[in-house]
Amino acid sequence: MFSSGVERAIQVSIAAHAGQTRKGSLDTPYVVHPIHVALLLARHGADEETVQAGLLHDVVEDCEGWSLARVAQEFSPRVATIVGDLTEDKSKSWEERKRWAVEHVAHMSAESAAVKAADKLHNLSSLLAELRSNADHAQVWSKFKGGRDRTLQMSGDLVDALHARLDSALSRELLATMQALRAAAR
Repeated sequence: MFSSGVERAIQVSIAAHAGQTRKGSLDTPYVVHPIHVALLLARHGADEETVQAGLLHDVVEDCEGWSLARVAQEFSPRVATIVGDLTEDKSKSWEERKRWAVEHVAHMSAESAAVKAADKLHNLSSLLAELRSNADHAQVWSKFKGGRDRTLQMSGDLVDALHARLDSALSRELLATMQALRAAAR
């Protein structure tokens, strides 16, 4: 799927996340994550603006110079609304942010919920791969503010909320990945 809007969102995501790396990885550029989110969305039939939102879902939260107003101006109000639905308030505690994310699913559009599901699916898939390739699970879990148990609980709550909201192939893939993660974490 090529479009000038998706191309622009890819370029913005690469530039905005320049110098950032994935949690626990000094050599994986952060932009790999929003690109995977967009690929998951495209694979599951999302429209162009939803794919753009997937590429941009963390720019307001994590990148200097980006606001929802700027996303709306440079892309569209719809893209900005989806990004806004996924943007956490970093002034809140980890627990408050994760609880809000779970509770907010019921109020999201289907497109916002799909982006959140793709976001969570990539994060859980990455974590699962890391657990499977690293014998020292304690070292893997040490990178997470919630630790093993709270991270699994909050992730499970979010996955359940998203699956109830979407009931789609994407949400079923997310649910299966959560189950595999729980098994690997034992």
